[in-house]
Amino acid sequence: MKDWFAQHVLGLPEVASVKGVAVDDLMVYVHWLMLALFIGWSIYFCYALWRFNARRNPVADHEGSKSKIPKYTEVAVVLAEAVLLLGIAIPLWARNVSKFPDPKDATVIQIVAQQYAWNVRYPGPDGKFGQQDMSLVSDTNVFGVDPTDPDGKDDIQLLNEIHVPVNKPVLIYLSSKDVIHSLKLVAMRITQDAIPGLRIPCTFTPTKIGRYQIECAQLCGPGHAAMSGGFVTVESEADYKAWLASKSGTTSAASFE
Repeated sequence: MKDWFAQHVLGLPEVASVKGVAVDDLMVYVHWLMLALFIGWSIYFCYALWRFNARRNPVADHEGSKSKIPKYTEVAVVLAEAVLLLGIAIPLWARNVSKFPDPKDATVIQIVAQQYAWNVRYPGPDGKFGQQDMSLVSDTNVFGVDPTDPDGKDDIQLLNEIHVPVNKPVLIYLSSKDVIHSLKLVAMRITQDAIPGLRIPCTFTPTKIGRYQIECAQLCGPGHAAMSGGFVTVESEADYKAWLASKSGTTSAASFE
């Protein structure tokens, strides 16, 4: 019933990550709650029209209701909302923003957004990123990689292209070269702002092999639409390793001004 409601009533797009299922579940529960509130308030509205119509109350009562039920109801609502916020929402948020996979057990990727593209960086076969120095950042060295560091010689730098193996956690370190962007992977149900000067982690675990579009959820300039030109390719472990080997040492990340 839950999946049917999500697909046929809400029209949610395909979900392809572990946590994406929980996100969809939350949206379904919220909509069921809104439906229940709509029905409840509609019933109360009809009752109020009947209870307080002019025929039943030909003379106005200037003293009004003296019942304390509304006051008790308001207090109950405030307490319930406090429990939801302090007991559920904040702890759930805290767990999600502080729990990330161990880099040793994840596919680690660095992404630097810019007007109007996504620069992507992988460690090479040695599994190590080359050292970075922000003073080295330029049009031809978006990540500021130190050219003298041997660990960076085999690093892979690409543009608008992300490959990840299925059923393995992906750990992304996200930043921006110029303005605020926002990495949005609809199928993975993740959205994370890319902010200049900050390196922000985000994670997902893909569950379906396929090709999924990358979008920017933050208006970042007149060429904003071009930010949807990138794709995430989810593939088998063997295909991912073959792709990684074919790209080893690649530094083809272009720049768009």
